[in-house]
Amino acid sequence: MTNNTETFTLGGDLTVRRIGYGAMRLADGPDRPAEAWAAPIWTAPADRAAALAVLRRAVELGVGIIDTADAYALGANEELVAEALHPYSEKVAIATKIGVVRPSPAEWIPLGNPAYLRQQAELSLRRLRVERIDLLQLHRIDPEVPLADQIGALRQLREEGKVRHIGLSEVTVEQLREASEITPIAAVQNMYNLVTRQHDGVVDYAAEHGIAFLPFFPIAMGGHAGQDSPVAAVAREVGATPSQTALAWLLHRSPTVIPIPGTTSVGHLEENVAALKVSLSREQFERLSAAGLEAGQEG
Repeated sequence: MTNNTETFTLGGDLTVRRIGYGAMRLADGPDRPAEAWAAPIWTAPADRAAALAVLRRAVELGVGIIDTADAYALGANEELVAEALHPYSEKVAIATKIGVVRPSPAEWIPLGNPAYLRQQAELSLRRLRVERIDLLQLHRIDPEVPLADQIGALRQLREEGKVRHIGLSEVTVEQLREASEITPIAAVQNMYNLVTRQHDGVVDYAAEHGIAFLPFFPIAMGGHAGQDSPVAAVAREVGATPSQTALAWLLHRSPTVIPIPGTTSVGHLEENVAALKVSLSREQFERLSAAGLEAGQEG
């Protein structure tokens, strides 16, 4: 069982390899534990040279999408991406997100006022040093603002030539369907992995409609991936690591899935990208699927 193809054409005209890179982890925050995966993402990284090296190595390895957001380190994450990669290769798409405010390190508050969204897009354009953003995503839907107004602001930016494609983050099938009636949606970014499966319906809807699905936190490692786990067993069978096997499961799950694992390590980055070459049999895929569902229910 192959993962169909190593590439996907996002929005019908932007062909990228199906492993991306989530730049969120290239940030520091107050009292940030070294192992934290959900740190406050409040300031630029202390080791800037190491962060730049990871981003540059990602492009060298053929990573298809670099994903950031204006809320990551209050814009410093976008600036880091530009410092590392501008001028950008035609083979990599730069994606960012707007629509969340950060009053403090612990707060992530949706704000979908159309004027605010347009302002943040302009700031993202400036920080990323581009005239057009490849993929601009609504970071979260603001329940206090009509969805049509929020999506309308992004549509206006695209009509002005400042955005190539529009995406959404952490949405339901119904929200995705409603937004698609307003303007074409090229991508959706939800939390999803072998164990975290509440968005199975969104994955299927995206596949049916040719929409890219970008799972963030795509590698759920824990007890279910221990030495005696089904993930480890399949990893041994295919000659891969458990992390690669978890990513391979995502790549086999749907042809429109583009995982965006984040890491601060060049070694882990290289391991993640190599998951594109991991093939699973139908039986191995189904065994992993069942084990992931069981682990999710236990959790």
